[in-house]
Amino acid sequence: MTRDEIIIRVSEKVRMLRAEVGYTQDKMADIIGLSKKTLVQIEKGRVYAGWSTVVTICALFRETETIQYLFGNEPLEVLETVAHEGSDYRKEKTLGGKVWWREVERAGGFVMQQNILSQHFRILDEDDFRIFSSLEEKETKDRLKELSTE
Repeated sequence: MTRDEIIIRVSEKVRMLRAEVGYTQDKMADIIGLSKKTLVQIEKGRVYAGWSTVVTICALFRETETIQYLFGNEPLEVLETVAHEGSDYRKEKTLGGKVWWREVERAGGFVMQQNILSQHFRILDEDDFRIFSSLEEKETKDRLKELSTE
């Protein structure tokens, strides 16, 4: 999933998300930092939200069914992966991929998984800490190989 694909998918669901949380256009616009006019344009499909607006929406509404449907239970991980273009900039404890993930490969105490919705990849260590994420399968496999031989 690319940044542009994320922008399109979230923009197309803004109206549904707003209805899910029960906000007026005025309240929703205020919460995500847009003018009501811009929000209306996004909801009518005349313009797409900007990247920063999409990130804001996903962060503030990550527990909603609408956002979970788009990205699974870890929408911020998807956004971070896209934003950082595959790096192991930090470790984060995960639930081990019991939902939304399929195992691709294991090596040297590490597991490579793919998200079934966003299709991005990640590597977890034996304690289920995420140590790498990428949109690229080859890049992730190469990093898994590096990690398993260290």
